[in-house]
Amino acid sequence: MGERCCAMLRVLVLQAAWALAGGQVRYSVPEEAKAGTVVGRLAQDLGLEAGEAEARRLRLVAQGRRASVEVSGASGALLVSSRLDREELCGKSAPCALRLEVLLERPLRVFHVQLEVTDINDNAPIFPAARKNLSIAELATQPGSRFPLEGASDADIGANAQLSYTLSPTEHFSLDLQKSGERNIEPELVLTKSLDRETIPVHRLVLTATDGGRPSLTGTMELVITVVDANDNAPQFNQSVYKVQLPENATEGTLVTRVNATDPDKGTNSEVTYAVTNFIPPSGRDVISINPKTGEIRLTGSLDFEEVNVFDFRIEARDHGAPSLSGHCKVELEVLDVNDNAPEVWVTSLSVPVPEDASVGTVVALLSVSDRDSGANGRVRCWVWPAAPFGLEATFAGSYSLVLREALDRERVSEYEVEVRAEDGGAPALGARRGLRVPVSDVNDNAPLFAQAVYTVLARENNAAGAELARLWARDPDEAGNGRVSYSVWEGAAGGVGAAAGSGWRAASSYVSVDAESGRVWALQPLDYEELQVLQFEVRAVDAGEPPLCGNATVQLFVLDENDNAPALLLPAGSAPEAGAVAAEAASASSSSSFVGPVSGSGTLWAWAAWGAPAGQVVAKIRAVDADSGYNAWLRYELWEPRAKGPFRVGLYSGEVSTARPLDEADGARHTLLIVVRDHGEPARSATATLSVSLLEANEAALAAGSSAASSSGSVSRSALGVDVGGAAASAATNVWLVVAICAVSSLFLLALVLYGASRWAPRAAVLSGPGPTTLVCASEVGSWSYSQRHSRSLCVADGAAKSDLMVFSPNFPPPPPGAAPKDTQPEPSALLHTVSDTALLSFGAIDALRVLIDVNCTSSSPPEDTRVLLVY
Repeated sequence: MGERCCAMLRVLVLQAAWALAGGQVRYSVPEEAKAGTVVGRLAQDLGLEAGEAEARRLRLVAQGRRASVEVSGASGALLVSSRLDREELCGKSAPCALRLEVLLERPLRVFHVQLEVTDINDNAPIFPAARKNLSIAELATQPGSRFPLEGASDADIGANAQLSYTLSPTEHFSLDLQKSGERNIEPELVLTKSLDRETIPVHRLVLTATDGGRPSLTGTMELVITVVDANDNAPQFNQSVYKVQLPENATEGTLVTRVNATDPDKGTNSEVTYAVTNFIPPSGRDVISINPKTGEIRLTGSLDFEEVNVFDFRIEARDHGAPSLSGHCKVELEVLDVNDNAPEVWVTSLSVPVPEDASVGTVVALLSVSDRDSGANGRVRCWVWPAAPFGLEATFAGSYSLVLREALDRERVSEYEVEVRAEDGGAPALGARRGLRVPVSDVNDNAPLFAQAVYTVLARENNAAGAELARLWARDPDEAGNGRVSYSVWEGAAGGVGAAAGSGWRAASSYVSVDAESGRVWALQPLDYEELQVLQFEVRAVDAGEPPLCGNATVQLFVLDENDNAPALLLPAGSAPEAGAVAAEAASASSSSSFVGPVSGSGTLWAWAAWGAPAGQVVAKIRAVDADSGYNAWLRYELWEPRAKGPFRVGLYSGEVSTARPLDEADGARHTLLIVVRDHGEPARSATATLSVSLLEANEAALAAGSSAASSSGSVSRSALGVDVGGAAASAATNVWLVVAICAVSSLFLLALVLYGASRWAPRAAVLSGPGPTTLVCASEVGSWSYSQRHSRSLCVADGAAKSDLMVFSPNFPPPPPGAAPKDTQPEPSALLHTVSDTALLSFGAIDALRVLIDVNCTSSSPPEDTRVLLVY
């Protein structure tokens, strides 16, 4: 057994070596194989190393119809790519062999692969009709009578198409199988027992056709046999088989043959009607028709030897008796081939353009020539015209290579028109032509050259994204791909204040792009002068030659400023972020007679000035910046309201608000100034600020300036405390002695706190140092105080949280209206509570009534370690 296996293995190896030596590889794959099924290791069978199949672009060459297979570029295996249906590809032909061509580059080689699609049992037998009606006369029909049945057809071949028939059990009928030639088995129904219509008027049987596949498939047809009386002689044909041959170019209406059947009965029982009852293959229904009276069979469709070369028809002759009887015969129509198909020339691969320095013998194109006819009609000879400088070389049956026979000179001839001619051996001969255009390529010896080495481009900022900034052009005198230039941004960086100070230098490709074909320079995003002033980059022009050559040009892009930024007002030092975008700065005069307060919730700036301030005294300073440059960033300040000549003026370029004349009581207690800040751009952009100036006595103004400085150093804005400094200053009557009294009360408060803690927590000294530092309470510019019990809040300090809390009932005055208010009016009070944690530095002004309540308590069972201080004013 081992020796037999070794012998078989040697035979297979010898066959594979012979196939490779002959340039052909054979594979076999069953039909209906799933997509991705490996048919064979093509790269390995062709002798390629691992990875060589992908490097040399191993691929299949299409030949006019879908092959349903493909070559894997990675593994080089031949795979099933789509559904393989042997019946669709080859019909009844066996074997079903597909001829494939495989192309391999570097060097260019072609291999021929023969793929045999083997049949599987995927088609069940099919009867022409699901039901067959038979009429059999009693008495006249004797046992042993035969009734031909319409056999089933199976699209498969070989054993899968070998049909066997069985009949459902019955005592009156049996089944006899007649072999028709070498192809078909025709079932016949044999009467085994006389029929009695009165006993059983209708017999219903099932005829089952089973093919020879594994597993086998079946098809059924119901036989309905009606037993009738009368006519006892069936028509008889003068021959059982009619054999006819017709050329495939026979025209429609051609007489195929004439069948004749006779019936010895008399009258209507002897009148015969002809009909075709069975077509093999089923497409024969469209090919012939029969005259029901004369029996003439004529063509009703065209014949094609390449599609079907043999037709089988079953003819039935039925008389007009009651019941009618029938006779049957068979007609075999053989189609003869004629030279009706011209050769077909396919260009499977074309390597153009051909370089002018290509050597003699270079393969320019691969061609496939075929003819669907058979015999001499399918033998084809080929040649090329003109004969120089190209020629044809036969590589395999039906495959040719167009090769170079003479040296090329592109300067003499830049392109060749080549015609491949083919002619078959039929009579008359048919021919085909396929024209090829073979251009000759140039050698890449010239680099692209720009018209100038440096391009200067000016672009305004805020340009639209995608706007064209410039157009560059480089010339390459070479031909075809060697002269086709593509452009790209090679290198460069952005220079500017924003780019340098922010994220550093940025690549030029983030700002501009160059169209690879036209050389147009596009803006990828709107340019901003405030971010970028100068952008210098290189544009590279590269041709498509091998190796590619390139040229460079420098582009300097200057961004021009636009007036696209309005002036922005700066916040004053120490003001809260929620004060808004409008700000003012207090003048640092030696007399400290003016003060600029924070911005109120409505965006108003507050300032104080002393009565009798001399002309030129700086009250406030408006600060603004403009992100633009040049004239677009040059700011001027204008007093917009009041329009009339008032006691204040604004410096045109400094922004300083100063007194235009000495201030007296006739000027009023409050002045509201609307100041406009404009730049010098076209069109000009502006911003506005509202400044409310309150006039106070000299000592009140000094106190307001001092409390402002203390408030700024403590990082607690007046807006955060809910204090309307303008209204308080206008209505309060502060005195120096009141400030001293408040400081004394604060000192007493701290002393009481220390004494209480020392008396209660003396055994636990750690508790005295546990809470936070002592809170200092000082005076400020806040006006009269009013006692309120509406709100209070306390905070318990636990271990590890060293802080003291002070609850403050703030003044009950709401912010003043935008206009000046009378000096002796006060708004309706409303309480507002603020809590200050850790070391809080609070300032208090003059008061009308003061009450300090110290409440020390602890809710836990352990000695208290929290301090609650409630200050009501």
